[in-house]
Amino acid sequence: MFIGTKLPWDEKWLIESLSDSTIYMAFYTVAHLLQGGTFNGNKTNSFGIKAEQMTPEVWNYIFYKDAEFPANTNISKASLDVMRREFEYWYPVDLRCSGKDLIQNHLTFFIYNHCALWPDDESKWPLGIRANGHLLLNSAKMSKSEGNFLTLSEAVEKFSADGMRFCLADSGDSVEDANFVESTADAGILRLYTFIEWVKEVQNLKATFRVGPADTFNDKVFSSEINLKIRETDDNYQKMLFKEALRTGFFELQASRDKYRELTLVEGMHKDLVIRFIKVQALLLSPVCPHVAEHVWELLGEKRSILHEQWPIAGPIDEVLVKSSCYLMEAAHMFRIFLKNHMQPRKSNKVTVSGSVSEKPNQATIWVAKKFPSWQATVLMTLKQLLDKTAYLPDNKVIASELSKKPELKKYMKRVMPFAQATREKIDTVGVQALNLTLEFDELEVLSRSIVYLKSTLDVESIELKYSDSAEATERIREDCCPGIPYIAFTVCPSMSMTLINPQPQSGHFTHVVSVRDGDNVAKLTAQLTRADQLIDPNSIQLWRYDDPELGPRKMPAFNSPTQGVVRIEDNAVFCVNVAKKNIELAVNGTRYPVGSQIIYTVE
Repeated sequence: MFIGTKLPWDEKWLIESLSDSTIYMAFYTVAHLLQGGTFNGNKTNSFGIKAEQMTPEVWNYIFYKDAEFPANTNISKASLDVMRREFEYWYPVDLRCSGKDLIQNHLTFFIYNHCALWPDDESKWPLGIRANGHLLLNSAKMSKSEGNFLTLSEAVEKFSADGMRFCLADSGDSVEDANFVESTADAGILRLYTFIEWVKEVQNLKATFRVGPADTFNDKVFSSEINLKIRETDDNYQKMLFKEALRTGFFELQASRDKYRELTLVEGMHKDLVIRFIKVQALLLSPVCPHVAEHVWELLGEKRSILHEQWPIAGPIDEVLVKSSCYLMEAAHMFRIFLKNHMQPRKSNKVTVSGSVSEKPNQATIWVAKKFPSWQATVLMTLKQLLDKTAYLPDNKVIASELSKKPELKKYMKRVMPFAQATREKIDTVGVQALNLTLEFDELEVLSRSIVYLKSTLDVESIELKYSDSAEATERIREDCCPGIPYIAFTVCPSMSMTLINPQPQSGHFTHVVSVRDGDNVAKLTAQLTRADQLIDPNSIQLWRYDDPELGPRKMPAFNSPTQGVVRIEDNAVFCVNVAKKNIELAVNGTRYPVGSQIIYTVE
């Protein structure tokens, strides 16, 4: 029955040097029936079967469908039929997990032996094998002699069970050596703790969240991204790619939450979506961090254990919405880089020019292209033709040769190959869609929906959106702007600094300096103030001017009467700023009042 090698000097002994290569796991299917429910078999089983009764003929009857009932056995047919049914139910081996060093010996013969024993019954052949690499500790091989080792009990005590599991899952997949890095374990514990604390915060503040239909642009994007991460994470778990499952089911899902929270600072997050996110996050994390998932489940007020919950099912995914949201975040990141470069000191002959730091801009114009410049469109169409011919892009020499044949590109040859190389890299990321001449969504609409977010992240007062084919666009804008890559220009509108003082005792609100431009109103100053102090409700702010703009700011405010000596600024008031004369006045119903450089604000 069992394949092995007879000992040359005593053939009654059958040995198998590669014990892992045999079919010993077939014994597991009936072990609970033969060993009385124990590991060592020290109890009598319910069938009363003894070890010496398990002859090769008995095993043949259990393992082979067409085997006849053994004639020389005193085991009842009913008992053997129960064992046969157990074997048929549990076999074949769905998945065999072992080390990568056993592929060339144990695991190979493991397949051979099953094929040899069941040559006509493929249903008994193993369904899958997963070979894993070795485990490194802090990027070095574990070795007791070198002192670089960590036992399971020590790891649990040091990092907790879930912290250790989190780091193990994040250490690596497949046959590559996994690397357990203790600093990564510490960072993972911190991220889990932060998630738990955020859930507690949500539970305390959920009454303030938005309710009603979750139908805003950001709501729909967040819902689609949750569904997308469910689908991707489920696929990674099915493939036993735990590092990838952690990436999609935790890190990227958390990033989607952070983006949603950032984009909805004005409108607020939707209550139902936030609760759904927490539930999905807990469920996707439960295979790796079951204790954290259970704790989060309890924080939500759920009475049943998370172990009784069904795996989340991905709902509809709007791919265009997800792409448009990714475009928005990439564009915002690019704008921030442009702003940083704009603010960098100018350099002359490799020496920074003193005092050459640009003034911080307060306005921006974003230019959006309806189509690619003609030379870029020619490059894209040529690359698409090459891709269609061979199903893959040839090397850059072939591409350069094809592009050099295009007379319309001669003027732009210095820029052609860098653009072609950038497109090749983009194809590796997003696929053949990188060669499309138009986008699947309206760039201008996506940016206009998020003007508030863009103004906040760039810290500018106003943003204007324009098409690059308009008469105002310069040649550089037309050349540098293309679909999916908007162009931004920063400008500085003349302004003066104004100090806003809060005289209310024990209010927790401080003095802030804002920029005032000619024509600004109360709402614009209030908006700047709330950006500086996000805990203030814009509707609760009142602005006040001093009766005497010269001496008023120098007087000590009355403790019990913070608005003594000041006059409320009407909501329809307009600030008149003369930068040349360094003068600020307030125009109200045709009358002008001097304001000076300081006013006060109160919060009701």
